Order: sequence, then C-alpha cells, then structure tokens
Amino acid sequence: MNNILITGSKGQLGSELNELARFYSDFIFYFTDYNELDITSHTLVQDYIRTNNISVIINCAAYTAVDKAEDQKELSDKLNHLAVENLAKVAKMANAKLIHISTDYVFDGLTHTPYTENDPTNPQGVYGNTKLAGEEAIHEINPSNSIIIRTSWVYSSFGTNFVKTMLRLANDRDELGVIADQLGSPTYARDLASTILKIIPKLSNENVEIYHFSNIGACSWYDFAKAIFDIKNIDIKINALETWEYPTAAKRPFYSVLNKKKIRNQFQIEIPYWRDSLKECLQKL
Repeated sequence: MNNILITGSKGQLGSELNELARFYSDFIFYFTDYNELDITSHTLVQDYIRTNNISVIINCAAYTAVDKAEDQKELSDKLNHLAVENLAKVAKMANAKLIHISTDYVFDGLTHTPYTENDPTNPQGVYGNTKLAGEEAIHEINPSNSIIIRTSWVYSSFGTNFVKTMLRLANDRDELGVIADQLGSPTYARDLASTILKIIPKLSNENVEIYHFSNIGACSWYDFAKAIFDIKNIDIKINALETWEYPTAAKRPFYSVLNKKKIRNQFQIEIPYWRDSLKECLQKL
C-alpha cells in the first residue's frame, strides 16, 4: 500500500489527482494545501510524513504567477526553491519517493527543436530561475526513486488557465488579440495526473531523473485559442499578435516545445494529441 502526499492540492494538477484518486484503491491519498501543511517547515513536513507513513510525495505546490514573481522574488524563491529543498531532504530521510513538477521556463526559448532533458537551461525571469533552483536542490540532495517532471502550458477544468480565460473573454467581446509568435505544447493537467499515478510503482532510480511531459504536438497561443473556439463553435474574431504588441513584466520563451521521448519509452505510456485532450476538457466545462 502506498500512502501518497499531494501538496498544492487545490491547484489544477492537484485537483485532477483528487478526481482520479477514486480509481486507485491500492493508494491512500493525503491531499494538502498551505492551510493543512506548511511545506517550508522541516519539522511540520517531517512529522506529517512520519505520522501518516507517507511513501510518495507528489509536489504540485508552486508560485506560478509568472509576472508577479518579478516583484515577489522572495516569495517565489520560498515556494519554488526552499520548499522543494525541504521536501527533498525529508523524502531522503524517510526513504520516500518524490515527484516534483517543474516547468519549460527553465529554458530560454531560443531554440527551434523540442527541448530534451539534457539541453542546457537558461531561465529568463524570476519564476524560471526559482524553479531551476528547486530542481538543482533536488539533484544535490538526491533522494532515491525520485523524479522531476517538466511541463508546459497547463490547463484544466479546475482553476484559472488560458482555456477558461478565453471562454470568459468570449462572453464579453466580439474580437480578441492573441500571441501568435510563441510556440509550445499545451498540457491537459488530467493527462499529466494520470501519467504520474501510472508511473509511481515503476519508479526505481538511484539518482534523480528529469522527464518532460506535455501533450503531443505543438501550436501557438493563437492556434490554441482558435482550437478552443472552433471546438466550442464560438463565433469570434481573433487577431494574431506579436509578442512586442502585448508587453508583460516577465519574458516568455518564444519556443518551449518539450521532447517527450524519454518518459514515453521509460514507462511505456501513450500521450494524447493536444487537440484531442482539449476537446475532452471542453466537454467537461
């Protein structure tokens, strides 16, 4: 029996894991958010792990407000780096597996081929830098049977995300401008959650491993928006914008497509095409 701790359980991925939990009778889940467990406290996390005999930690908690992070560096570092360092230390002491979720923002987005796990990192903002610092902390502590999963463009029927924002704006407007020169791979959080639960029993690695996961295929934000409205049969005009026309506090990667070959081969999993998963999510909404 695996006792599994989920941190950040109210977020998109945590919520999807909560929905899928009923299909995994051989797992006992402990869903926590910052109100239930302060993951920056070594004592509190250590006590929680011992009390509940936790054997797997899935860290979905993070500071993900990319633009606000530019002004809230300390908070971003606390959640994306120091909390992760703490979880890695406790996981190693308890001999628990740690699955940590990271991001495409650890790359600079200046390439034109899908990023592999071995490609050099070069984050361009506070969010990416603090997420990379979290990755580096796990590698240094090196809890066995633990992995880092980098993902991108996450959306879900839960929480706030690009898909729900587009649908909300379409209710109020006849015309929208959407960035067309940034390319990536959308990730349906339910697909990522399902993959995580499937691979837990297969984790057996002495050193920390990095894997990439997003849905198959690539698109621009403009293409993504077009697909949302096409599937929902919403008649709205979409104008293609260049990045300079929509300035943001944090710099976005122009290209952040992730290569999924390693996770597919290692765990023999099928990853759905991004538009098929989008259709599934929109049916739920």
